[in-house]
Amino acid sequence: MMQAKLKIDPLDTRVVLGIADARVAEELTSAIAQFGAHCQLSACATLDEIRAHLDKNSPGVILLDESIFNGAALEEFLLRFTESAPVVVMAAAWRQTEYSRWVAAGDVEFIARVGDFVSLAAGLVVRRVRWAERAESAVGLPWSELPPDFASILRHEINNPLTGILGNAELLLAHYREKLPFPALQRVETVVDLAVRLRETTRRLSNAWERQHETARSA
Repeated sequence: MMQAKLKIDPLDTRVVLGIADARVAEELTSAIAQFGAHCQLSACATLDEIRAHLDKNSPGVILLDESIFNGAALEEFLLRFTESAPVVVMAAAWRQTEYSRWVAAGDVEFIARVGDFVSLAAGLVVRRVRWAERAESAVGLPWSELPPDFASILRHEINNPLTGILGNAELLLAHYREKLPFPALQRVETVVDLAVRLRETTRRLSNAWERQHETARSA
């Protein structure tokens, strides 16, 4: 597993790059660095390396290249990975329909492996990192006053309704984009964007709570 530090900052966000192709991993690392993102990169060449990393750390974003799956069951791994962080997937354009459900739920962003896809992937990763930083900066809560099942409450009481909101908004955009008046289209797109940001904040809060809870229990 290769690790790289880009621009030290108190709010450094961990980014996991799941890429079997060393050349693409190097290009992506360089592209992310050019954006000046505040993050720690961990490049994993296998799915087992990613799983081992997630057992120890809570990343802000996971990027997966299709080369790393190597015939593995997509459903199984995406379920595990999207529970830990938002996922960006780079794959052949014809595979986009395989990821449509995940994209509609707001858990996955799909990038077709055509043209300058590395720069696009770097830009999406950096955007997710900045969202994570904003969410992390808001995590200044009195943890001792929260119930032990706070993380579970966040996931079930907020994320479940958000999944429905995102799914329905994405369906509206998919089926009625050409028919909606422009102001209405903008409002639906705003709903999607705000719902994704709220889901990111919820994810960061629940992960931060679990880290604090684990620290308190091991002390």
